[in-house]
Amino acid sequence: MNRRISRRDFLKLGLASLGAIAFSPILQDPEQAEEFDGLKVARVATRSVSVYSEPSDKSTIIRQHFRDELVNIYYDVISEHGPKYNPLWHRVWGGYMHSPHLVPVNYKLNPVLSYIAKSGQLAEVTVPFSQSMTYKKDQGWQNLYRLYYESVHWIRDIVEGPDGTAWYKIEDELDGRNIYYVPASHLRPILPEELEPISPDIDPWSKLIEVSIYHQTLTAYEGDKVVLKTKVSTGLIQAVEYEDFPDAISTKTPTGKHNVEVKMPSKHMGDGRLTADINAYELPGVPWCCFFVPSIGVAFHGTYWHTNFGNPMSHGCVNMRTEEAKWLYRWTTPVAGTEIWEKRGYGTRVVVK
Repeated sequence: MNRRISRRDFLKLGLASLGAIAFSPILQDPEQAEEFDGLKVARVATRSVSVYSEPSDKSTIIRQHFRDELVNIYYDVISEHGPKYNPLWHRVWGGYMHSPHLVPVNYKLNPVLSYIAKSGQLAEVTVPFSQSMTYKKDQGWQNLYRLYYESVHWIRDIVEGPDGTAWYKIEDELDGRNIYYVPASHLRPILPEELEPISPDIDPWSKLIEVSIYHQTLTAYEGDKVVLKTKVSTGLIQAVEYEDFPDAISTKTPTGKHNVEVKMPSKHMGDGRLTADINAYELPGVPWCCFFVPSIGVAFHGTYWHTNFGNPMSHGCVNMRTEEAKWLYRWTTPVAGTEIWEKRGYGTRVVVK
């Protein structure tokens, strides 16, 4: 049944959640959010990234920043020292950091919903990360995995969290038994108009997505007209010969002619076992997935764990900037709205070469 809370409870939980940020990963004072908005801030999205004295990995290492630490970026530098395929470095306090595993983030708090539809409410994380928790009667509240900026999730309910404020109950699409909770103010509901189709008047069979593995680019066409061209990250090319290791799973992006067949606004990728270990290979809430080889889970999708576009990085999927993946999600067929967890159909043509 649809979830409603009383006006009294809504005021108690909603106002408290915006005023008490004790469980925030960064800020203890919501007034600081305005200051945060004025900065260019990035999250370390790998185990560690070094700060160098110069924009070169041959220079002296000053210190390390570790996963989920935030760094202020003063300006960008294209280094003559490379590396060749991504020479972008960031000037930070005390030196320079190479860009591939520094992900831009923001911090925005959101009003709390008072009602959740039966189908669930799609929402995106608007803080650098939100610490999810589980609740068990015999163990109480316990930390689970972190949900990251621009990841997308399905809200199922509104509850009182461990700090006495409003938290959303999240259902992991991978397995309905995976239930966890996050502060409600950390998620922004996605409105139906945000997913209105792009170019719905164009013959869907005139639309074509072309992926170049060599150039690491994606180009979208309407007939002969290019409507999007961008850098992407396709599958890693492993050193092993698969005929010598028959149980090995290829990470290459499949070449050939395909079609978008399944669309999901939120998908759990990775090992599928939620844990409190932030270094585990878990990617809950991967946004704006358009599967074109669904039998082996290969899709176009948004990416919140690296910015190394133009270089192979994935386990076979086509990693995209999240805003561009959302555009592609809206532009492709079959058409999917904000109440659809999984849309199937024979859709937009895809050529990978």
